[in-house]
Amino acid sequence: MIIERNIAPYIVLAEAPILSALAKITANKERIAFCVDEHGVLRGSLSDGDFRRWIVENPTAELDVPAIVVANAAVRSATVATPLRDLSVHMGKEIRHLPLVDERGRLVAVAVDRADVLTIGKREIGAGQPAFVIAEIGNNHNGSVDLARRLVDLAADAGADAVKFQLRDLDALYRQAGGSSAGEDLGAQYTLDLLSRFSLPAGQLFGVFDHCRDRGIDVMCTPWDGPSVRALVEYGIPALKIASADLTNHGLLRDAASAGLPLVLSTGMSREDEIRESSALVRGLGASFALLHCQSSYPAPFKDVNLAYMDRLAEIGQCIVGYSGHERGFHVPVAAVARGAKIIEKHFTLDVAMEGNDHKVSLLPHEFAEMVRWIREAEESIGESVPREVSTGELMNRVNLAKSLVAAKPLPAGHIVQEADVDIKSPGRGLQPNVLPRLLGRTLRRAVAQGDFFYRGDLSDVVPAGRDFRFRRPWGLPVRYHDHADLARDCTPDFLEFHFSYKDLEVDVESVFATPLDLRFTTHLPDLFAGDFLVDLASPDRDVWERSIAEVQRTIGITRSLTQWFREDEPILVVTMGGFTRDRHVPAERRAGMYERIVDALGQLDTTGVRLAAQTLPPYPWLMGGQQFHNLFLDPRDTAEFAASTGIGLCLDVSHSKLAANHLGIPFSEAVELLAPHTIHLHLVDAKGIDGEGVQIGEGEVDWAALAGQLDRLAPRAGFIPEIWQGHVNSGEGFWTALDRLERWF
Repeated sequence: MIIERNIAPYIVLAEAPILSALAKITANKERIAFCVDEHGVLRGSLSDGDFRRWIVENPTAELDVPAIVVANAAVRSATVATPLRDLSVHMGKEIRHLPLVDERGRLVAVAVDRADVLTIGKREIGAGQPAFVIAEIGNNHNGSVDLARRLVDLAADAGADAVKFQLRDLDALYRQAGGSSAGEDLGAQYTLDLLSRFSLPAGQLFGVFDHCRDRGIDVMCTPWDGPSVRALVEYGIPALKIASADLTNHGLLRDAASAGLPLVLSTGMSREDEIRESSALVRGLGASFALLHCQSSYPAPFKDVNLAYMDRLAEIGQCIVGYSGHERGFHVPVAAVARGAKIIEKHFTLDVAMEGNDHKVSLLPHEFAEMVRWIREAEESIGESVPREVSTGELMNRVNLAKSLVAAKPLPAGHIVQEADVDIKSPGRGLQPNVLPRLLGRTLRRAVAQGDFFYRGDLSDVVPAGRDFRFRRPWGLPVRYHDHADLARDCTPDFLEFHFSYKDLEVDVESVFATPLDLRFTTHLPDLFAGDFLVDLASPDRDVWERSIAEVQRTIGITRSLTQWFREDEPILVVTMGGFTRDRHVPAERRAGMYERIVDALGQLDTTGVRLAAQTLPPYPWLMGGQQFHNLFLDPRDTAEFAASTGIGLCLDVSHSKLAANHLGIPFSEAVELLAPHTIHLHLVDAKGIDGEGVQIGEGEVDWAALAGQLDRLAPRAGFIPEIWQGHVNSGEGFWTALDRLERWF
């Protein structure tokens, strides 16, 4: 149990509209709020269950009624002076939050029956949350306020969640007034000498804390004595850190735990029985706390770190655990996060050669930033213990590298499949070999040529097929030279979109078409060229940039040559223009220069008779079966600005832009509002998360009804294709499913 004295997330005025109370319940994620009057006196509790019961009983009620009307006025409470051990009798299976009131009935705290979460400043720390990374500045400012402020700025830039300082009242802390070191041992003399010269007094330190607030980074502080605790509480520090040296200082622990602030306690230099004793002490005082595993040697030998002890520490404290490191480098904190640490503390400095013991075990700003990046990547890679699914990149490689069930000989429609009819060959476009038992004994609904794949449709009695689809806007099919006739045989598309491979660019177009087709067409630049080359018109590498221009120009020429076979004078060529990186996204300020590089490249092209369409891109493209990073045509703001300033139209790829919106944390509808007015072509396909592209229509996160309305209003003449990944297999089964579903909205 913890006593939460930051009650703002729980409070709603009794006369406030019920909608305000519901917003509070949603924001605090605790499913409850407490109604108070204008004096802070507790009037009732309001849970989501209370609201559901009320709305069932009053289905026609307005939602502007006062919250107190819906609240439970008979709320159970206790006085704030109630001993912690006695609060548990008020708790139960249905009660996890108990309001605590003062002698006048004012709500002053909430007892919460949990210890698995800690709130410091604006961050909640616990399961499902990223690790809370603290840059321990301590006294590394060496007594300079200016250096302290600079370290705060550098820590914020490096990605720290919080900075931590130390506050001492030397007269209260040491046995000799004024921090005198006369008669002390050498180690104590050295420490006292540093502290007497480098400690910042409370007033100056609080000015640095104000700067932390201005920079938007949380601040913590280690009090070394009772007067420092009281000064920090009076200032309004969001959390206190207890140093390893004070874990056995029960008087200081009582002062800190009684302040009602979250506590973070380091456990270095203490035996297990001492850790148990101190944990029981702060728990008994109702403090919310975390324990940090720590090896208090400077620097600590790796053999002594023993990260495995965090598991035992979690059992001892029954609380969140973390790691405070004094070893060389920053790989150990990354390993600690992988082992479950939810708080990481590491010393931070501008110069490891400065005077003071802590500097020597501190990270420089660029090292700290690298540690934060590694921690976030480690957290991302840890994931969840859920049933395994195949990632998009794996699916691509599975198609290329795995094996399929194929026909060992020509098989007519109506044939019952026998084991001798089936062979196992690469690539993996068809049914996987483990599906063979389900295929055997099936009656074929279609003829299968020798070497052709068996597909999922061969296991079903009903398979989607091409037909005469009806849409309000032009629609087409993504095709290759070799399958365009088969895919268009049973339907009436308005156009075909040729998705070129680099090998297709070498095909003699005269050998593909026998007679002109009464259709329009578009083309798509190859995603990959010979020699693992990816077109990047933004590349700073002159050779890559020039080859990219040449490959786009070559594709323009082939697109022009196709016009003789189609009813099209100015076809669209969809181009992925580049701007990708292989290891991380570039800072936003670099994107303008990359766009300028593309504009320069476009100026080198002869686009006569062809309309280029810049394809909108996802944050994490799957190129060559592995994930990379796109930077341009990702953010709808600079993408729209590029289109407006250059006159180049957009190919709005719905999947790509939905993933980008998820990545950027903006509503997809806002992205569409910016992109659609510049859109001349559409790729319609669903999406999941930040890298799940190519998903079948209706099986992802896109709100298709809303999107159709926006596109009707903003881009009514733009044609579309269903860009379903592997939609062409089994005679276009994925395309037909998509088109069936899209008819509902388009």
